[in-house]
Amino acid sequence: MLEDSYGNKISTNSADAIASYNQGVHQFLGAEPNVEASFKAAISADPKFTLAHVGLAREMQLRGRSGGVKQSLNKAFETSKNLSAREQSHLSVSSLLLRGKSAEARAAVYEHVKEWPRDVLIAQMCTSVFGLIGFSGLPGREAEQLSFMTNLTPNYGDDWWCKAQLAFAQLEVGQLDEAGINIEEALLSNPNSAHSKHIRAHLYYENLQDEDGLSYLQRHWENYDPSGALYNHISWHVGLWSLETGNLEQMWNVLDKHISPDNSQGPPLNVLTDTAALLFRAELAGVEVTPERWRGLSAYAMTKFANPGLGFADFHAAITHARAGNIEALENIIANAKGPVSDLTKKVARAYLYMQGANWLSASELFTSVVREHARFGGSNAQRDLLDFSLAACLIHQGRTREAKTILAITRPRALQKDIISGLH
Repeated sequence: MLEDSYGNKISTNSADAIASYNQGVHQFLGAEPNVEASFKAAISADPKFTLAHVGLAREMQLRGRSGGVKQSLNKAFETSKNLSAREQSHLSVSSLLLRGKSAEARAAVYEHVKEWPRDVLIAQMCTSVFGLIGFSGLPGREAEQLSFMTNLTPNYGDDWWCKAQLAFAQLEVGQLDEAGINIEEALLSNPNSAHSKHIRAHLYYENLQDEDGLSYLQRHWENYDPSGALYNHISWHVGLWSLETGNLEQMWNVLDKHISPDNSQGPPLNVLTDTAALLFRAELAGVEVTPERWRGLSAYAMTKFANPGLGFADFHAAITHARAGNIEALENIIANAKGPVSDLTKKVARAYLYMQGANWLSASELFTSVVREHARFGGSNAQRDLLDFSLAACLIHQGRTREAKTILAITRPRALQKDIISGLH
């Protein structure tokens, strides 16, 4: 049997199929372009290559193409005769993820990697801030993320992907020096990984090196194919740093041409959350945003995330609907939020409803009850700053500026050194 690039035996006799599959896995792990093409090339070389069908299904899920997910997963099961135990488990765990059974998939990943720790597309499911741990909704998920990566690391040696994901887990819990060492080693091994460059950008952000971070990321961003899975989100970082360094012309250019639903090729989750976050952070900083922008994004949210269930998407949708005046959609989130963070989602959605009505006291009370555990929403520290800053804005509107500064000094001290929230200084 042939082996993949991580030493796992693969049930295909086609050298061309395994070469294309390895390329697809590498591109998927690095958020590089042409993932779909590589997995399709593997399937073309061997139509019965089960794991290539699974890989394609994973890319379709990331892109929000549910029809493609279903078709590829069906093909995977149709070709699943005579698989090894590792491949059969790979298919089973992937099926749980692709069918939306997140809690079951998370538990299955833990069991799978005990026996096959270098099955990287399975291990990957529990990594990063958007993974099965990140979106588990459980308290302490950041510590669990670090524990998962720390236990996995001895099996990967100097592998660039593992070092990058370990670095992300480290920086999210404040281990910035350790994260810096690992992300630099990851970038030396694979300088083309958009994920690694993105993680390096987060390190700049946490270290308050905004100008350096913007300069670094722009160099990569300008040469990154817009079809890459992370292009939308890296554009968000560029737009955010443009806002915070006072370059509003560049912020609007990045938003309109690279992030917003009209032009983005990114995953729907990133399109919604990145656009909403940049627009609202601009408003918090005192920049005027037209109602038309919010109404267009509200319509997009209703199309892509009509049924509340993913808390990270829902709280950004709540901001969008509130600012657009789409109270019916906002109240739908308040009434019907589901999933492991539905308790937080309902509070946050109601808080943004109160903000829209200038009921600053009621909004601040709800935000206060949420911020101490908002890590449960998933996403990064940088993304969840939006909630801390929303609380601070509500306090400032009540004349409680000193209290806002005290809270931010504890939660996100970077806000005290920048003109991030209007009225804070």
